[in-house]
Amino acid sequence: MEKVLMKGNEAVAEAAIMAGCRHFFGYPITPQTEVAAYMSKRMPQVDGTFVQAESEIGAINMVIGASAAGRRVMTGSSSPGISLKSEGLSYLAGCDLPAVVVNIQRGGPGLGGIQPSQADYFQATRPGHGDFHMIALAPNSVQEMVDMTVHAFDLADRYRMTAMVLGDGILGQMMEPVELRVSEVNDLPEKTWALTGTKGGRKHNIVNSLYIKPDELEKVVFERFERYAEIAAKETLYEEYITDDAEIVVVAFGAASRIAKNAITAARAKGIKVGMVRPITLWPFPSKPIAALAPQAKAFVSVEMSMGQMMEDVLLAVNGQKPVYLCNRTGGMVPTPEEILAKIEEIMEVK
Repeated sequence: MEKVLMKGNEAVAEAAIMAGCRHFFGYPITPQTEVAAYMSKRMPQVDGTFVQAESEIGAINMVIGASAAGRRVMTGSSSPGISLKSEGLSYLAGCDLPAVVVNIQRGGPGLGGIQPSQADYFQATRPGHGDFHMIALAPNSVQEMVDMTVHAFDLADRYRMTAMVLGDGILGQMMEPVELRVSEVNDLPEKTWALTGTKGGRKHNIVNSLYIKPDELEKVVFERFERYAEIAAKETLYEEYITDDAEIVVVAFGAASRIAKNAITAARAKGIKVGMVRPITLWPFPSKPIAALAPQAKAFVSVEMSMGQMMEDVLLAVNGQKPVYLCNRTGGMVPTPEEILAKIEEIMEVK
């Protein structure tokens, strides 16, 4: 298949259209604005709907409406914009509605800065209010931005929940050759629950997240978590990179994982046995493959562009078997291969 050179933000938007998304509701914010700008041009060309909402709150509520009607729908934003969408994300979960949200992260908190960050890890893996999860996909290339966006729509429909594609300013703004491809999926359920009008042929469908009786709400939440357990068992994605003999195991996702690979190559050249587990789904988190490496490893290193948000999940996975160290930058700063290598060397001296 022929490759085309695309910016990450634009590749995400085109991938959504390829996946059958015909409704995009959003609001501009750096470094995600090109997603909305691209959709504003492309949606009319595919008989779709683009609306620049009056706010991020307006956009996520439009998503709820389109999803309730059974349509594939997407919104995009960056960190403080996702915060504003938080209530709507909880409503989507409470109504069991599928949707795709793209988050091209920037530094924070508050308005922070417009440089790349991974400090929305908690927003993706511990979202909103109430007991619920979102599927969180973390690509590390423009090609994966395409593939994970298509996959996000399929997962959202299969499990009736929100899937977030979690990129950052690096992935959103960088340009790489990509293949625009869609894998055929044949096992997606029919949306018999959608609000499409009865036409006198069926009972009314109701989309609702309000349960006055607590025992009814508890039953629904328990059923929802049974579905989450199925997702964890079937849909966890990760990559292992030369971990067979690794004494130091790096855990990194997104753009940070590409930087970490350079550090691992440099460490190997010095005779240090380093490997990496790259979570592709941040939720469900690949705890089992990380735990499986604990008996052979001397230590783990969480490499991230935050103050150690993912490190909490690494610690839970390792469960005290071996020490876990943090190598990080934040506020829009990006770790260098040299900084990661220095941390690895420091750990080996400690050990």
